[in-house]
Amino acid sequence: MQSKDQKTNRLINATSPYLLQHANNPVDWYEWGPEALEKAKKEDKPVLVSIGYSSCHWCHVMEHESFENEDIAAIMNEHFVSIKVDREERPDIDQIYMEAVQAMGINGGWPLNVFITPDQKPFYGGTYFPPQNWSQLLLQISKVYREKRSEVNNSADDLARRLASSDLDRYRQKSNTEFTDKGIAKMVDALQSKFDKKWGGMDKAPKFVMPTQWQFLLRNYKKVNDKNSLDMVELTLKKMAMGGLYDQVGGGFARYSVDGEWFAPHFEKMLYDNAQLLSLYAEAYSITGDPFYKRIVFETIEWLGREMTNKDGGFYSALDADSEGEEGKFYVWTKQEWDSVLSESPAWLAQYYNITDEGNWEHGNNIMSMVDYDHDFARRIGIDEKELRQELESAKKLLLKARDKRIRPGLDDKVLTGWNAMTIQGLVDAYLALGEPVFLEMAVANMDFIEAHLIDDKVYRSHKVKRSNTEGFLEDYGYLIGAYISLYQATFDEKHLSKANHWLEYTNRNFFDDSEGYYHFSSNNSEQLIARKKEIFDNVIPSSNGVMARNLFHLGIILDREEWRSRAASMLLQISHLVEDEPAYMSHWAILYSEMNTQMAEIVLVGKNIDEANLALQRHYLPFALFMGTRTQSELPLLIDKVNPPDKDYTIYVCYNKTCKLPVHSVDEALAQLK
Repeated sequence: MQSKDQKTNRLINATSPYLLQHANNPVDWYEWGPEALEKAKKEDKPVLVSIGYSSCHWCHVMEHESFENEDIAAIMNEHFVSIKVDREERPDIDQIYMEAVQAMGINGGWPLNVFITPDQKPFYGGTYFPPQNWSQLLLQISKVYREKRSEVNNSADDLARRLASSDLDRYRQKSNTEFTDKGIAKMVDALQSKFDKKWGGMDKAPKFVMPTQWQFLLRNYKKVNDKNSLDMVELTLKKMAMGGLYDQVGGGFARYSVDGEWFAPHFEKMLYDNAQLLSLYAEAYSITGDPFYKRIVFETIEWLGREMTNKDGGFYSALDADSEGEEGKFYVWTKQEWDSVLSESPAWLAQYYNITDEGNWEHGNNIMSMVDYDHDFARRIGIDEKELRQELESAKKLLLKARDKRIRPGLDDKVLTGWNAMTIQGLVDAYLALGEPVFLEMAVANMDFIEAHLIDDKVYRSHKVKRSNTEGFLEDYGYLIGAYISLYQATFDEKHLSKANHWLEYTNRNFFDDSEGYYHFSSNNSEQLIARKKEIFDNVIPSSNGVMARNLFHLGIILDREEWRSRAASMLLQISHLVEDEPAYMSHWAILYSEMNTQMAEIVLVGKNIDEANLALQRHYLPFALFMGTRTQSELPLLIDKVNPPDKDYTIYVCYNKTCKLPVHSVDEALAQLK
């Protein structure tokens, strides 16, 4: 027990930046674990579980107003055992108590503050509380806990039983036996009915990016040549990257816009959003060849390398919305600041980025956003589009140099396995679409970091200076397996395939529930919580069961494991009615649905000079194909009998369900066979 004159609490030993932010609070915080729960049981006190994350604006506000307040801390320390949880490091705990608060009829969000019994059962909760309300609530909860214990226990028991029940009991049904064109058309219609025809995205505010929705529509465009699907995606991608949601100076996207026009962002930047958006913009470029998408990919990866990568190749988790206690202060400009930086630049730059004397946002500040497409703006002011871009690039360098002198937003510098693996996927997709070798180099360096710091006999969740003791969750294993599959298809280095196979078999042993046919979010070896969830709905990160189902399907084809393909189909069939009815919340599953509805091509490249041909092939948008290759010999089932004549640089086999067309020796011939 620390003495009162010490300035830090026990969170000083945490690996989470969010927990470390609270290490100087006068609150006697604990990390989640048996020590805190045993103390609560011994002293007969309720437990406060306060959940947030490093870049959460209102988490900072509540910390400053309440958790740094000596009087409020004294109430918390006297009447409660208080536990701080980083939701990004422990999403399993966050899932349970977020569902509990929502079951109480309260809107969820962060900070999430939940009162539980010493045996982990929740009985009350909420989100942000102003300090006066918080102190009153603390005293009221303590009084009720002492004086009405049986009522508290009964309520907590009921809620715990509800949390422990399976979501799948409500949603599974064996209605469909196949994946149909009609089902896909139904999904497209559902997304179209909610589409914002002026600004792109879904027709509501706030607006989140939700990349897999648009990736599904791109696949529908490819499948049936539905121009409307492509138009919806293009409008969304253009408007997102033209708005304040996108950092016009430094690259990278914020988490969401508070309005319906992608204008005013919630300024935090999350790794997982940008990872997925790399894949999305790369796919859009591979379809259209539009240099706008190429620029966004390059700028976002430049930001990733400049601001989000540690010296060993690991990617940080997030940048805060706030600097100097103000949201967005690092990113916005007064007209006076703008003019001082760009005093020798063309006056039309202010018009291009919607910079006004009075400010287009709060307190006389301006959020940079593009008012028009480049070709339209250039024509309107009477200059060549190439000259326009040159002036813009010059101005951006000046603005970035000036901005770098400001006090930076807080950096959440923990490295999460799942989010890093997701970024590997984005970098590989960008490499394949744009052919830039440095993108693949970054992906390989990141995998080297994961393997060096986050893997031994199992996969770990988080690393900051040292790795945490928490085993990875299903999203960590799922995205890691997917990253290995992608790296294999980009390089044909079979070590990646071997590792994908190893971790898929590990996940099958340690996460899969035979009784329901889906994967638990946490492993069989994880600590006992009051509920063990199975994640099936997409959020801003796709559902981990959906990710695993696609891994099973893809690896089942590459390694010829029929039982894995069958498991993926079974998982999807049981909830296919949900996917068809609610694709906005099941869009990753919808991508798998479209793959299972469309015969997947197996493309095999053989020969010493296959790398150039592989890149030339994969620069085309081929979402319904998997790639395998060998420069010499391979024991992979689909490669065993494939040969390259000595007088040819390479041979390409286009196969469907293990039956191959005639071998060809040029990329154009292979593309013709794919049509």
